[in-house]
Amino acid sequence: MTFSMYAASVPVFRQILTALSAVLDKAEAHAADKKIEPAALLQARLFPDMFPLARQVQVAADFAKGTCARLAGVDVPKYDDVESTFAELRARIATTLAFIATLDQEAIASSADRAITTGSGEKTRHFTGQEYLLHYAFPHFFFHATTAYDILRHNGVEVGKKDFVGSYK
Repeated sequence: MTFSMYAASVPVFRQILTALSAVLDKAEAHAADKKIEPAALLQARLFPDMFPLARQVQVAADFAKGTCARLAGVDVPKYDDVESTFAELRARIATTLAFIATLDQEAIASSADRAITTGSGEKTRHFTGQEYLLHYAFPHFFFHATTAYDILRHNGVEVGKKDFVGSYK
């Protein structure tokens, strides 16, 4: 069996982003039930030098769309970082999932050896597609998705591992 860059990337991003959207549903319901101002959760951080929840979700979505675009060999769409409600964050995730669904599966599947360059100036990094996905994009994506989940869990939202993992299909 050969390694499929498509199978290793798009379904994983789809699974975790779909689960993250559902976790945001639970967070919004929690805020309503407990009479917590939604902005308090959206701006919550695990530590003062870390991004707040809203930014964690934005960055997770950015890594999913950027990774898939680069692997497909297309331009990365630009999103304005203006989301300030749970509904807007879920819409950003939905937009990301819709974009990923439009990408050429074969272009991604054949991207293991494609040259990928990220950053600029001193922050320029060069990878093969496989190195980029497995050693750069996934760690960053999972960090931000996990941190978003952890912020909510830390703030009393009743979510567990199954909520983070979501559905396999």
